[in-house]
Amino acid sequence: MIPDKVSKLLPRPYYTTGSGAAWLGDSLNLVSSLTSQSVNLILTSPPFALTRKKEYGNKASEEYVEWFLPFAEEFKRVLCEDGSFILDLGGAYLPGAPVRSIYQYELLIRLCKEVGFYLAQEFFHYNPSRLPSPAEWVTVRRVRVKDSVNVVWWLSPSKTPKADNRKVLKPYSESMKSLLKNGYKPKLRPSGHNISSKFMKNNEGAIPSNVLELANTESNSNYLRRCQEEGIKPHPARFPEGFAEFFIKFTTDRSDLVLDPFAGSNTTGYVAEKLGRQWLAFELKEDYLKGSAFRFEEFEDMFGRQLTHGKAR
Repeated sequence: MIPDKVSKLLPRPYYTTGSGAAWLGDSLNLVSSLTSQSVNLILTSPPFALTRKKEYGNKASEEYVEWFLPFAEEFKRVLCEDGSFILDLGGAYLPGAPVRSIYQYELLIRLCKEVGFYLAQEFFHYNPSRLPSPAEWVTVRRVRVKDSVNVVWWLSPSKTPKADNRKVLKPYSESMKSLLKNGYKPKLRPSGHNISSKFMKNNEGAIPSNVLELANTESNSNYLRRCQEEGIKPHPARFPEGFAEFFIKFTTDRSDLVLDPFAGSNTTGYVAEKLGRQWLAFELKEDYLKGSAFRFEEFEDMFGRQLTHGKAR
């Protein structure tokens, strides 16, 4: 299904599902065809500015900011006033030296100062299972430690993006469960913070922090199995479903429209489908889009069509 808010200027989608559609093509051109203030959430992890070139087309750090700004201008235009832009970025070392590029921070400053976004909050995507890299500095010379965190900028066109942390509560710890059961005497902590009797209220879960611990363990997924069966190379840099789930739940309501302009294996669209949101996915490489269609095979009975090799029939 092509979501109701989508402009008729878009070409025919590569495939559709019950709640969304995916397009093959340059995302800057595709986003420019969307209606202004039609998207509730842009959730994406674009190609990172890595020292070495990757097959998915990353830019070098020195050219990354200028490359990205035209996309950002269009993202701001198509977002609703209370919409959110979630940008997941990995870090990079400068070539030939164990010192870091600051391109992520340069980009953030220009997104806010020039494009007009507000920084609602920074998040940190921690992957405990990430391999040590770069090997030269971490495992060979042993002068740096393993890099396990991506910075995530939560941006918005306004100072009041829609969000509700009650939708993303975490289970209480055993110690908190014990406190709720046995009681806690209100008192002033050494830090000066006053723990009042309101602390005892059971809110059905703990408010999460801005550090998201999410290992990317997809080795047995249907997506990878079907890619192997069809001889399609899977996208090499997939973010975990839990990452998309957190931000879609946190910043959108059912039937809101979610866009991933650098869709890759389309984890964003898949999770949006599961959560009852409408979605759009744009991807430049056809093999990645073909493979991404396999994610939606479990919904075939729901939306009444068969997806094969990235084509709807």
